[in-house]
Amino acid sequence: MTDVPHDELRTDGPAAAAAPARRRAVRPSGTSPRFDDDEPTTVVLVRHGQTAMTVSRGYSGSSEPGPSLDEHGRAQAAAAAALVQRVGRDLWGDIAYPSEVVASPMVRTQETAGIVAAQLGLPVRTDEDFKEADFGQWQGLTSEQIDERWPGVLEPWHTDGRVRPPGGESIADVGVRLRRGLDGLRAGGPRTVVVVSHAVAIRAALGVTMGADPGTWSRLRVAPASVSIVRLFADRHDEIAVAGAPSEGW
Repeated sequence: MTDVPHDELRTDGPAAAAAPARRRAVRPSGTSPRFDDDEPTTVVLVRHGQTAMTVSRGYSGSSEPGPSLDEHGRAQAAAAAALVQRVGRDLWGDIAYPSEVVASPMVRTQETAGIVAAQLGLPVRTDEDFKEADFGQWQGLTSEQIDERWPGVLEPWHTDGRVRPPGGESIADVGVRLRRGLDGLRAGGPRTVVVVSHAVAIRAALGVTMGADPGTWSRLRVAPASVSIVRLFADRHDEIAVAGAPSEGW
């Protein structure tokens, strides 16, 4: 008797009748294993471009709306827009082309989102859940200034994740807010949403997606105008597809 390959076996009879009605979706090599055909909500996280506070390394949070992008920051936003436009085309082909753009309410994210949205031909929706951490009394200060005024507090804010600056948020607090924002997008069903946000907020989005302790989130590198991608499934077995991909040379 001649051997018959499994994919050429008969498709009638009792064994075939018990088989699933459809073949599982083929996912690219290296993706998280799935054993169903569920499609995710894909969130493309874009950090805003450079501002004067980025250059001075001041802690620029959500308690103040500014600053605006500087000239280099606008160029970075354009580079991020060009990268995002390739999603679902010649990059990450298993991801649908973006159909929605969401931004934090801060000036720098609104400006970056406007550049990205113009490239995609989409409007911008604002969502407070994706705003930056509130640094409280640390707002506008450099790490050296914070250490001088509050000795020994800044490092555990980053490495413990549960320490709050005076009048501000801990990294874990930001994670609660970002989880709420991501769940709101998940509830809208499978599609690709671009979210323009901030360094701490994007780290929190990545951290809650992989279920990591808040004290480890600061280890994620999220450069200005970088792109990260998370895929959110209904069963919450979520996937980080990209973390901190640069949109320009560094």
